[in-house]
Amino acid sequence: MGKVSTKENKCVYQLAREELHLTRADATTFIPDSAEFPGMDGVTESRLVKIEHGDVTVQPEDVVAMAKRYNKPELRNYYCCNECAIGKIDAPEVKFNNSVYEILVNMAVSLENVNHEKIRLMEILEDGKLDSDEMADYKKISRELEHISMTIEALQLWCEKMKLGKNE
Repeated sequence: MGKVSTKENKCVYQLAREELHLTRADATTFIPDSAEFPGMDGVTESRLVKIEHGDVTVQPEDVVAMAKRYNKPELRNYYCCNECAIGKIDAPEVKFNNSVYEILVNMAVSLENVNHEKIRLMEILEDGKLDSDEMADYKKISRELEHISMTIEALQLWCEKMKLGKNE
């Protein structure tokens, strides 16, 4: 096994690799017919060094390969929210939690909150205008809808990890 990095402020990609106790060589090595060790489709060891040291701009295909290899689909969401120019504006970051029960409870609470407010939302949207007296209610309902979206995304990430049979 290679040296253990003592670098401070490691990037999320290096932390994901190290969590699996993989060297860069191990992470990028392709083992034929192995679902457990799929390699990293085009990411070489030298490229991985540059990504982890911040010497190159990580590309979406790099992140897809690392997310697959490390069984961390949340790396894709991290990239979109923190490194993609469009995603920084539009994509909410999902704080992944392995507890499916917590995810489902959060979703149920948010759905119930929105269900209680659905008549008010229809009243606000009825005339196609957002009046100043409607703004506070609209913002509250919008936050709940955003929370539902986040819990759905977290549930999708959890399900993806389950599908791969490696949820911890």
